[in-house]
Amino acid sequence: MMPVVFFGHGSPLNAIQDNPCTRAWREFGRTSSRPLAVLCISAHWYVTSTRVTAMPAPRTIHDFSGFPEELYRARYPAPGAPELAARVQELLAPAEVTQDTAWGLDHGSWSVLCHVFPGADVPVVQLSIDATRPADYHYKLGQRLAPLREQGVLIAGSGGLVHNLARFVGGNPPPQDWALRAEQRLEALLQDGAVAELVDYTRLGEDIVTGIPTPDHYLPLLYVLGAAGAGTSRILCRGIEGGSISLLSVRFDN
Repeated sequence: MMPVVFFGHGSPLNAIQDNPCTRAWREFGRTSSRPLAVLCISAHWYVTSTRVTAMPAPRTIHDFSGFPEELYRARYPAPGAPELAARVQELLAPAEVTQDTAWGLDHGSWSVLCHVFPGADVPVVQLSIDATRPADYHYKLGQRLAPLREQGVLIAGSGGLVHNLARFVGGNPPPQDWALRAEQRLEALLQDGAVAELVDYTRLGEDIVTGIPTPDHYLPLLYVLGAAGAGTSRILCRGIEGGSISLLSVRFDN
């Protein structure tokens, strides 16, 4: 049984940096059972349908601007897995899932996986997030994906439990009070297994609403919770980047 993991991926710069979270991601890769493939749900493939990458060699997407040239030179040439894409379609039926051969791996996937599996030798498939659907829909899709864990597939969500770019401050500022409270509240709910509250997150108060102004970076967690079932959680790393973006990463095991 493979674990399920949520990565707070933070800035794209984490792809080329060495810090407590990137070291924790590497340790996760070293100490976990090696998967046959990875299915990644990234905040950065937030569209109006459910799509799954089905190409044999997905491209590395640099979906950001204003960063050092070194980051744009980075490539993550992991193979794809068209057979896994077909299995995802099967598991998610009757939901309509389209096989996609144009997208690739955005930085929500590769900026983390380049630490977890630095050899880029584990096949990776991405699943999009349908922006037109409510939160519980994404949780239920995660539940349908759970059988993949028994088939050697690592299910990984990548986003940020607190992600408010409008409040982001450059440099290395301390966490803003509301962001720290929001991260701590969500971490406590994760450790308590409070799935219903985490799915219905808009009712969790002002700090959470401020920390999740748009759902794109939060919804990958709901896929992870659905696939995890009653699994126990373990925090891999935590921290607030730029004062307003959470790096909290958590794994679930059965």
